[in-house]
Amino acid sequence: MLRKIGRLFVIKTNWEAYMIIYALALGAVERGTVYLSRFPGFGGKLLFLACTGAVFMAGGKILDCLKYEKAALLAKMEQPAEELERKAA
Repeated sequence: MLRKIGRLFVIKTNWEAYMIIYALALGAVERGTVYLSRFPGFGGKLLFLACTGAVFMAGGKILDCLKYEKAALLAKMEQPAEELERKAA
C-alpha cells in the first residue's frame, strides 16, 4: 500500500517535471516579492535573484535526473537482448 502511495510522488515525464518547476517558480517569485518589500534596495534584489536562481538550479537537476533515468532504463532493457544474441552465437 505504501508503494502505491509512493509512486504518486515519482516524476515520470517531462510534463510533470515542467509543472513542478512552474510551481517552484511561482513560490520563488512570491517569496522574492516579499523580500523586495521587506528589504528595499540592493539587498532585496539580491535575495530575489537568489530565490529565482534556486529554481533554475533545481529545474535543471530535475530534468537531468529524468534524462539519466530514461537512459538507464533503456540500457537495462537492451541488456537482455544482447545476452540472448551472445547465447545464440
